[in-house]
Amino acid sequence: MDAREVFRMSWRSIRGHKLRSSLTTLGVIIGVAAVIALATLGASVQASIIGDVGGEEAQQIYVWTGPEGEQGAPGAGAQPVFSERDITRIEGIDTVESVIPRGSVPTSGLRYGNDTVARSDVVAITPGYFDGAEFESGSAFSSGANEVVLNTAAATQFDENVSVGDSIAILRANGSGVNATVVGILNGSESQGPFEGFASQPRVYTPTDPFYETSVSIDGENRRVYPLLTVVATDPDAVEPARDEMLRYLEADSDAASLMPTEYDFSARTNEELLQQVQDLLNTLTGFVTGIAVISLVVGSIGIANIMLVSVTERTKEIGIMKAVGAQRRDVIQLFLVEAVMLGLLGALLGTPLGVGAAYLVAGYIDVSLTFPLEWFAIAIAVGVLVGVVAGLYPAWSAARTDPIDALRYE
Repeated sequence: MDAREVFRMSWRSIRGHKLRSSLTTLGVIIGVAAVIALATLGASVQASIIGDVGGEEAQQIYVWTGPEGEQGAPGAGAQPVFSERDITRIEGIDTVESVIPRGSVPTSGLRYGNDTVARSDVVAITPGYFDGAEFESGSAFSSGANEVVLNTAAATQFDENVSVGDSIAILRANGSGVNATVVGILNGSESQGPFEGFASQPRVYTPTDPFYETSVSIDGENRRVYPLLTVVATDPDAVEPARDEMLRYLEADSDAASLMPTEYDFSARTNEELLQQVQDLLNTLTGFVTGIAVISLVVGSIGIANIMLVSVTERTKEIGIMKAVGAQRRDVIQLFLVEAVMLGLLGALLGTPLGVGAAYLVAGYIDVSLTFPLEWFAIAIAVGVLVGVVAGLYPAWSAARTDPIDALRYE
């Protein structure tokens, strides 16, 4: 029996039981779609958080304080201890190009016109933070000015979208308000560094002066102190020397060392180290949820095996006739195995675009750009074939062992 005849007979059998074949294939479709959707979403979220490591971002060192021995998220539980004197001293290190302090401005909300919202983060930063940033419109603010930069999520959260040149009021936690002019709106996908999280979170950036007011008394004078620093090295090769020299200063002769709680320590990590941690976490999470989705494929393979066993029973007389006219065992095995593989392959081919569609909808909902892990598409097709082979082996072998005399007498 040639291959073309085997495919023709297998396809005829599948078409002859359309409803049964459809329900059998549905298990594989759901399994493959779930695997593709979760793998694609995992890759998309990973790409959104990690991005490309290169340019000035490869030269950045993120500095904060935290409990000794803990490897928490960047900035988690950080205390405001880095003074402006510390910043000046760190900037004086030969391998350091600049230092960007960062602090949170306590607010009760934002007001634009007659509309007030209460869910925006207000972050005090210096203009150097925006070096290399992509603006949808406008540009960075100037130090000492009542100016702000908004990300797209913050600019679009009011009843009317905020534009460059508009004025918004920042309502402080004590009830007072400060009017500020919007001078820039960041690109919708912009998310600067690991302290930001997703770009979809509404965020307003202000100059440290005059908006940031957190200070402590040091040597009889009030000095602003910040919980987070971004240290930019002069070039990628200078990152390690800059970090080592900075940590030596911080641990020995800094205001931060005297202000930091005794059970805390300094954390200074490079962009690549942070990205690797995030990548490892996301890979573990993606692998876990994808493993759960694989259970659907196991259920689908059981469905194929079950339906093929039913098909062997239904076609017992047909098998007897085939053997009576000269069909060999390998011909019968081939016939039923090809039918099972076709069901598995059909499920994979239909499940792949379904999974991509589901990933597209979810990615749009959580506002991340879709990234396709192409290797998973090949894996999906291979899995569909493998499911068919594994599920069809026993039914095919069982059909091949059927005695032709008993089969011809079967009613």
